[in-house]
Parts: sequence; structure tokens; C-alpha cells
Amino acid sequence: MKDIYESPLNSRYSSKEMKYIFSPDFKFRTWRKLWIALAESEKELGLNITDEQIAELKAHADDINYDVAEAREKQVRHDVMSHVYAYGVQCPNAKGIIHLGATSCYVGDNTDIITMTEALKLVRKKLVNLINELSKFADEYKALPCLAYTHYQPAQPTTVGKRASLWLNDLVMDMASLEFQISQMRLLGSKGTTGTQASFVELFEGDSEKIKALDRKIAEKTGFESCYMVSGQTYSRKLDYNVLSVLAQIAQSAYKFSNDLRMLQHEKEIEEPFEKNQIGSSAMAYKRNPMRSERISSLSRYVIADALNPAITASTQWFERTLDDSANKRISVPEAFLAVDAVLELYINVVDGLVVYPKMIEKHLLAELPFMATENIMMAAVKKGGDRQELHERIRVHSMAAGKVVKAEGKPNDLIDRIADDPIFGLTKEEILFEMKPENFIGRAPEQVEEFIEAEVKPILEKYGDLLGLEVEIKV
Repeated sequence: MKDIYESPLNSRYSSKEMKYIFSPDFKFRTWRKLWIALAESEKELGLNITDEQIAELKAHADDINYDVAEAREKQVRHDVMSHVYAYGVQCPNAKGIIHLGATSCYVGDNTDIITMTEALKLVRKKLVNLINELSKFADEYKALPCLAYTHYQPAQPTTVGKRASLWLNDLVMDMASLEFQISQMRLLGSKGTTGTQASFVELFEGDSEKIKALDRKIAEKTGFESCYMVSGQTYSRKLDYNVLSVLAQIAQSAYKFSNDLRMLQHEKEIEEPFEKNQIGSSAMAYKRNPMRSERISSLSRYVIADALNPAITASTQWFERTLDDSANKRISVPEAFLAVDAVLELYINVVDGLVVYPKMIEKHLLAELPFMATENIMMAAVKKGGDRQELHERIRVHSMAAGKVVKAEGKPNDLIDRIADDPIFGLTKEEILFEMKPENFIGRAPEQVEEFIEAEVKPILEKYGDLLGLEVEIKV
């Protein structure tokens, strides 16, 4: 429909898989799974629930009668009770035990936790594939010298692969945070209206062991190790903040990469993919704008800002529950995941198609290298009998003059010619150029890349080898 608003995260950016995880169908199917888990667990703990009732619930776990639920909600204005009613219409023998002893947050909050957990696992899959692609790029270019920058001013050279390893290191740190958060995901369980499990005290006639076992069984049946031991009616909204904090960390890493790449594309050293028929500008036909990197920056900025929502929500919850969390988390949590999903797919796409221009990289490096090589040149001249203090002063004078030629006159750096023409150094131009080999100035960059990939990247790829091979398709 073209006459109503639709979120670009849904129509343009996020993947089908992530959109389904946050879809109504996934939510309501999960509600029914939770009702089945509750009924099974209550039966196993001695409540009067039959195998036939459980079988009836399972028979209609996926064929949700949405029309009945929607009609009922118009009457009662309560989504959970509308779906309890609709489920009961399909399961007349079991309708009396659906949602037995539970409150709305049993399905609402537990489903939110299950949804976030599944979404985190999808993020992990894409992050693993991104780490794999970027590690291959870093390894391929680990020894290609390039100009490095501090304060965005030319500095001691590095290599293209070593710079990529900095992007990669951020992602490895993100993976550690993501893994930790997945390991911390626990269900709310079935805690009742204020978290005291009072309704279950009545159902199980005060048997605390059975009430505790109920939570354990529900967790086990839904794929979790445990439930939170204490809660109000809801799980602590700090969990939403913790989850979005991980997403914001990934967004920070992607943002940094995209900014670096946008500047490298300006320097014509490395470019993001540009398709054969892609148009860079409506007015300037020659342009190759870094559109994908700019989109990464844009969406990442949104995620970083969005993480403030659950932080405020968690801090403003009243006592055992208040409802001012609901509308906010319905928007902020899904959109953070949808945006990060899009960012990761863009990042994978860009890295997979990076175009490197070694000649431009060399040109920029050689334009600055004479200044950086002065210490090596001076030492070569000292070996030939020169006085270090005199040589230092002469290099200082020549460097200032060469810098003025470059900046004020727009001419090439002529420092090497100046030094070669100065008899105090006693060096030929060939001898000076020998001291200026770029590989002499990159330190341990290639070895650092190799060691980092071996020690920290390979274990991740080996652990999650079954997740590799993801193909992404970008809507440009």
C-alpha cells in the first residue's frame, strides 16, 4: 500500500530472516509454544491436565485463527486474552487449562526474551561471516605498505592489511560481548502478577518445590537453561538495555569502518563496490559516491542513539510493573535489530567487493616518505663520515623548504633531490632511494596480522564454521 507509512527498515534495509523474527506470526506462534510448555509442565507436576488436552493444543500450535483473535480483541481490548479465546475455539477440550495460573507477561515477556535470543543468534551468524570476509582481506594485504595517519595527518607507514586488522579487532571484541550476552539470556518463567508466584501457590497447594520445578521445566522446553530467580510482573528492563548495548557496540565498529573507507575512497586508495549500471550522482555522471558506506554510517548512528531508549525505560520502571515501557520497547528493540541486521549485510557486501588501488597507495606513501626517511638517510650519511649534528640541521632546513614547495607551490616533494645535491651528505640519489624502501618502515605489521588472525580470529571461525557461507543481497 502506497498511502500509509512503512518503515524503511522493513521495506528497504533489513533481511527477510530478521523481519520474520520480529513478525506477529513469530510472536503468536511462540505464545502457543509457551502455553503448551506451561500445560505440559503443570501436567507433569500433578495438575489435572490430560494427554488429550496437550495433544489438542499441539495439533493447533501453528494454524493460528487470526480472524477470531482480531474480532475478539475488538470486543475485549486485550491481546493476550483474545488469543487465549481464539486458541480455545480451536481446542474446546483444552480451553479451560490454557494460560492456567499465568498472567499476560508469561507469554508477552517470555516471547520477547525468546525473540531477542533468536535475533542475537542471527546477528552472530552475520558477524561470523563478516569476520571471515574481513580476515581474508586483512591477510591478503598484510604486507602492502600504505600511509598511516594520526590526527588525520601523515604518520609512520602501516599496511593495508594491518589497518583492516584494526577493524577486525573491533568485531572480535563485539563477538565476545555478543557471546556473553547470549549466554546470559534467561526466561522470565511464570512469576504471576507481582512476581510472587501466588497463583501457583494456590494451584500447587503451597508446594514450593513444584513451583520452582515449573520454571525449570518451562525453560527446558523452550531451549533455555534457567529462568530469572526474582522478578516483578516483568523481567528487568535492564535486559533490553544490555541487549541493545551489544548492538550499539557492533554499530560503533561498523561506523568506524565506514568512515575510514569513505576517507580512503576520497583518497582513491580503496573503494567500495560500484555496480556496472549504478548511478553515483544525478548531476555529476562521473561520480562514484560511497553510498553503501554512508548507509552503514547512517543506520549505525540510529542504533547508537536508539540504545538510549531501553536505558531510560529501565531506569523509570515503578515498583513491580508499569506500562510506560510497552510502546517504547515495541519500537526500540525491533528497530535496533533490524538496523544492525542491515548494517552487517552492508558491511559484508562492501568487504567482499573492496577495490584496492596499489599505485595510488604507493603514490601517496612516496609523497610523504622522504620526510619519514630522514632519520635513515642521516644514519647512512653518518656511516660515511658525516657529523650527525650538522646533518640534522641540514635535513631540517631541506625539509622545511621541501614542505613549502609542496604546500605553497603545489609541486612534488623534492626533498630527496635536495639531499642528493647537498655534498655534506655524500650520498647519491640511488643510495638515498635504497634507504626509502616502504617495507623498511612498516615494522611488524605483516607479522601482527598473521599472529592476530591465528590467535583470535581462527578460533571463532572454527567454532562457528557451520555458520559460514552466508550470501547477502543489498537493495541499493
